[in-house]
Amino acid sequence: MPTQSNSARVVPDDAMLAERQRTAFVAMWDEIIGRNPFYTQKFAGCHFDPRRDDISQLPLTTRKELHADQTANPPYGTNLTYPLVRYCRYHQTSGTSGTPLRWLDTAESWSWFVSCWKAIFAAADVTADDRVVFPFSFGPFIGFWAAFEAATQLGNLALPAGGMTTAARLAYIIDNAVTVVCCTPTYALRMGEQAADSGVDLVGSPVRALIVAGEPGGNVLAVRARIEALWGARVYDHVGMTEVGAWGFETTGDPGVVQILETEFIAEVIDPESGDAVAEGEPGELVLTNLGRWACPLIRYRTGDRVVVSRDASISPFARLVGGVQGRVDDMLFIRGNNVFPSAIEEIIRRIDDVVEYRVRVGRAREMDDLLLEVEPRDGADGSAVVEQVSAALRDQLHFAARVVAVAGGTLPRFEMKARRVVRE
Repeated sequence: MPTQSNSARVVPDDAMLAERQRTAFVAMWDEIIGRNPFYTQKFAGCHFDPRRDDISQLPLTTRKELHADQTANPPYGTNLTYPLVRYCRYHQTSGTSGTPLRWLDTAESWSWFVSCWKAIFAAADVTADDRVVFPFSFGPFIGFWAAFEAATQLGNLALPAGGMTTAARLAYIIDNAVTVVCCTPTYALRMGEQAADSGVDLVGSPVRALIVAGEPGGNVLAVRARIEALWGARVYDHVGMTEVGAWGFETTGDPGVVQILETEFIAEVIDPESGDAVAEGEPGELVLTNLGRWACPLIRYRTGDRVVVSRDASISPFARLVGGVQGRVDDMLFIRGNNVFPSAIEEIIRRIDDVVEYRVRVGRAREMDDLLLEVEPRDGADGSAVVEQVSAALRDQLHFAARVVAVAGGTLPRFEMKARRVVRE
């Protein structure tokens, strides 16, 4: 078997990056076609030469296809390049958008995944001197599994924090002089707010950075600002997918921007309706091809992430997503004639200090989404005043009148991993 690329190094210019991608894609193609039943069958009718032709000539891969394949060929489907005995890692998607996908890795493919996380840590200036904590359940959801292994291989003291209450985790962070925290934006907020309520001094602690992932939030400005104020630390956004890999990172010198790790991924942005490529600077759906996960590859995979790509070689050789992932293309709500993404609602709500938690209930009325926003006021806050403040902010910034109601403290769910704040009824 050929040696897979496990290097996630930065390359100096576009020409070298394109050559690296082509070389890696050709090696993967030669390895999987004829061995991987899913892609061998999918591309059987394609007259495609990976050494010459553009990848955009190949058909897109969708989550629906993968679900259908796993349903028809349980439990793991046919997107497996090697005999099952070679596989040693099992994960599954969170299921927030439907039935979970099951995903397997060989030792080689998992090593590639871990190498991507090493690049993410490097971008956040994490060194072997850092102590990194993972307040994460370590279940079948891929979450921070690869991050934990990358940290240990880089020489960090890696502290698992599954199976703990939030109070216990805060004490654990302080007691162990943690410097870097890996968690979701939602849980970073929850820990920060509980620390403030209970007198735990996170701002004065050694924590200097939080690497957040799992949901939009790290680059929602109001969310980011609140986390940084609560912790007195810098937030770094990261984006990845169970089935694709760890593909996006933020650097110290380019805040508010997610860069795509294009040494290990080929990125495209398409119109979600037509499938055609969109121009730089135009919103569209991100399509990714991973180049080192040969055991369970994805070629031209529709991620469902809504992004806007910018390229500036003077800043980075990689594609840059200003504002990170802006939401899911299928999450858009049509409210009173306005197109609204849930991340835009969160951006507004997180600016209002007296809102502890919220939930969006979406129904249908006259062929449009009808929105009810439930907000949980902070203890001691005037619920009516909070409702009016939220209503006015939505009206002023999103240009529609929403139904907003205050609910009792502790009513709304709290989340450690991916938050599910939008409920479609």
